[in-house]
Amino acid sequence: MPHTFFDAPLLIRESLGTEVDTQTTPYVCNIGGMPEFKKTLPAGVKELQPVAVTPPAGTLEPSWGRGYQVKGAHTLPPTPNGEETQMAFDAREVVYEPLWATRDAAAAFGITLIEPGQGLRMQSPIRHLENTPFKYGMFAGQQCPYLDDAHRNQLQPTVCTDLEHHDFPHVFSSVDPQLPLVISVGRYWPQRAKIFLADLWVPQGVALYIPPRPKNPYAAYIDLHGNRNSALACWRGGTQRSVQTLTLLPKDSGYFYWFWNALPTVHPMLT
Repeated sequence: MPHTFFDAPLLIRESLGTEVDTQTTPYVCNIGGMPEFKKTLPAGVKELQPVAVTPPAGTLEPSWGRGYQVKGAHTLPPTPNGEETQMAFDAREVVYEPLWATRDAAAAFGITLIEPGQGLRMQSPIRHLENTPFKYGMFAGQQCPYLDDAHRNQLQPTVCTDLEHHDFPHVFSSVDPQLPLVISVGRYWPQRAKIFLADLWVPQGVALYIPPRPKNPYAAYIDLHGNRNSALACWRGGTQRSVQTLTLLPKDSGYFYWFWNALPTVHPMLT
C-alpha cells in the first residue's frame, strides 16, 4: 500500500543572535536594508525622532485599524516573567485591518518606521540585548500560548488575538529576500473600553522601532504588538512557507504584559 507523509510544519525557529550593548552602541541605523548598531550616528544617516510614548493631552481615538468594543478584561496574578490579561470583545470574529507600514500608519500605533539611510537613538532600561534571526512559518499564528500545558503546543483551527507590550525596545527588521514582514498591532483604550487592531505589512529593507513600554496605569491608551503572524504574506499563494526576520530583544530578561482574546481572527491580504 502506498503511504503519504507530511512534512512537520515550521512554527518558529530561533537562531544565534548578535549581542547589542545599548549603552555603547545606542543608535540603530538602517544601512542598505539591514540594521546596524552604532556608537554615534554615521555620516549621511538621517536621525529620526522616535514616536512619543506618552500621548499628548486631548488625544483622540485613531482612525487607523478596525475598532472593537471591549466588554471586559481579566488580569491574572503576575508571574516572574509578566502579566496576562484576557480580553472579551463584543464580536463574533475579529478582523485585523491590513495596512502598509507607512510612517503615519506605524506612528498611529506608537511605532517609528526606519527606512534605509535613517537611524535613531534607542532607549532601553536593559543594557544587553540581542539582534536575533528568526524564521516564522506560515502556521505560527495557529499556536495559542495561553492554553493549558496539554494544548498550548498544538496547532489550533483558528488564530487568536495575541498582543503584548514590555519594558524593553524591539527592532523588527524586514530582511527576507522575497516577502514583506507582517506585524500585528493594537491600540487599547482601557477607560473607553475600545481597541483598534491592524496588520502592518513592512516592506523589505524597512525596520520598525518599538520603544520600551512599562506598565502605566494612568496612560490614556496602551500600544500593543505581536509578531506571531510574521509570515502572513506566505498565504498569498506562493511556494514560500516561511519568512526570515531579525528582532532585537533580551536574551534572558525583560518583563512582559500579554493581552489576548480567544475569538477567531481574520487577517486579509493586502490588495
